[in-house]
Amino acid sequence: MAINLCLTGKPTKEVAQELDIRPELIRRWKREHEQYREGSFSGYGNANLTNEQKEIVRLKKELRDTKEERDILKKAVRIFSKGDGKYSDS
Repeated sequence: MAINLCLTGKPTKEVAQELDIRPELIRRWKREHEQYREGSFSGYGNANLTNEQKEIVRLKKELRDTKEERDILKKAVRIFSKGDGKYSDS
């Protein structure tokens, strides 16, 4: 609502007084709206991320999952190869 009022040309200070909120807050909202457009104001503590940032998050999760799988497989190899001397820990 505050951003819509500002987009109609109403000064930020006037909108802040009408809504009884700080002008700095409205300025921050305006910046977020300009930067993210339809992705702005996601709410519930969700960060607004660019496509590149989303890709980085996805890749980090994939790497973490892959490392976990690797570690599980290493342990399985150690367990199943105990005593036969075919495999080493490295």
